[in-house]
Amino acid sequence: MSRSRLFGRPGIRMSVRMRAVPLSLLALLLPVAAMAQAGKPAPKPAVASAAAATPAPKAIGAFGEWQAATYDEGGQKVCYAFTKARSSTPKVPGRGEAVLTVTQRVSLRDAVALSAGFDFATNAAVEVLVDKAKFEFYTAKRSGFARDGHAVIAELQTAKMVTVHAPHPQKKTLTDTFGLKGFGQAYEAINKACPPK
Repeated sequence: MSRSRLFGRPGIRMSVRMRAVPLSLLALLLPVAAMAQAGKPAPKPAVASAAAATPAPKAIGAFGEWQAATYDEGGQKVCYAFTKARSSTPKVPGRGEAVLTVTQRVSLRDAVALSAGFDFATNAAVEVLVDKAKFEFYTAKRSGFARDGHAVIAELQTAKMVTVHAPHPQKKTLTDTFGLKGFGQAYEAINKACPPK
């Protein structure tokens, strides 16, 4: 797929990191993250119909290890920044990418979600360390969600690294590390593109 077709504008450069994480898949995850943080039950997945109905995301830009983009959700603009894990151990065959995402909507600010690349066991808890600050994310299917996104964002602003310890169904504990280089600029960009009202 060409860059102009994906983003609707010719000449925009897309990094290797952005190509490796299909934005359309992130666009499907983000509404679930918002509903989960707001305390609403996650909808039943309808991936095929949702993928066809979801407009293509538009890149805002690359900021160090982070990418920022927008997409349309029922006529409302949604802005998000994301990064892939720098490292993941141990290696698990068939595991998808681990991705950390921060999302801004008009009605819901600072939603923080983790896409694990595998299905969590029911009621699994994920430990997230932002430098030394510890947070527990709750899980649903392949995703983990911050209970207090504002507190996580406050730590992300000054931290250097995020370490995630997640339980795998094969009785392994997986460790993913995410870099924060460029997070501040990516966060500023999504706030500018989707300001609070």
